[in-house]
Amino acid sequence: MIIEALKAFLIGIVEGITEWLPISSTGHMILVDEFVKLQVSEDFLALFLVVIQIGAILAVLILYFHKLNPFSPKKTSVEKKSTWRLWGMVVIGCIPAAIFGFALDDWVNEHFYNKVVVASMLILYGIVFIVLERRNRKRLRQAEAMVAAPRGRHARIDASDTAQAAEEALFKVNDVDDIDWKTALKIGCFQVLAIIPGTSRSGATIIGGMLCGCSRTAAAEFTFFLAIPVMLGWGLVKVVKFVLKGLVMSQVEIVVLVVGIVTAFVMSVIAIRFLMGYIKKNDFTAFGWYRIVVGVLVLVYFFFESMGMLP
Repeated sequence: MIIEALKAFLIGIVEGITEWLPISSTGHMILVDEFVKLQVSEDFLALFLVVIQIGAILAVLILYFHKLNPFSPKKTSVEKKSTWRLWGMVVIGCIPAAIFGFALDDWVNEHFYNKVVVASMLILYGIVFIVLERRNRKRLRQAEAMVAAPRGRHARIDASDTAQAAEEALFKVNDVDDIDWKTALKIGCFQVLAIIPGTSRSGATIIGGMLCGCSRTAAAEFTFFLAIPVMLGWGLVKVVKFVLKGLVMSQVEIVVLVVGIVTAFVMSVIAIRFLMGYIKKNDFTAFGWYRIVVGVLVLVYFFFESMGMLP
């Protein structure tokens, strides 16, 4: 039991970190599965890899509890109304996933859940991140030049103020509360792309958000909030399917599930705080290069494995 708990602990670490960083939890889970195999039933493993995400969702709910709580006594009536509006945007953003995601999930897993597709998506979206951020940097320099243009003989603008003003000029949505229903729906459509393994749900929605004019912070936060109903709903579906089959968890499986969820929660808190602090001063280029490297490693590893060159 201790060995299985340690395996669940490692898987929880990987899930908690990769679920929120735009680097694909599926791609990393495939690699982990090659070296860390849980001694559990196949049905439980399918359940575990989805339900473990509950820990990740709890991290979002706790870190953003005040922002997401429309009943908070500390909020004014205007702020409560704004919170309800935000939840409305989240619901709208989940519509595409509810329509297409659940309907196509089994078909996509049957036809696309393989190592080549996962590695290809890691590399493809890594390239997209790099190209998108290069475009943003070019546009940001142009915006900074316009903001810093002389406005009088004695006019002076602080460098940090210039950068902030340029950032606000570059993105039309700088706060998640300002996302309208059209933008939410568009981002939701990008979220559907994540049903292809290796894409990364957070990666797809962050790219979608930025392409729709959202700042990195706004896009990341909306990605977190979109995950709440989607991941909870998918976890519920898996639990219902497990129960309807008349299956029962063993003592070891219960321990594995608890350890995985708790570990995913702790690591998600760390990952979310890291990401939000990181993107305030940096862009997503590093994540793009990381995805490419991991994608290439996946292809190389499984190529040598298929050739019988690995033990």
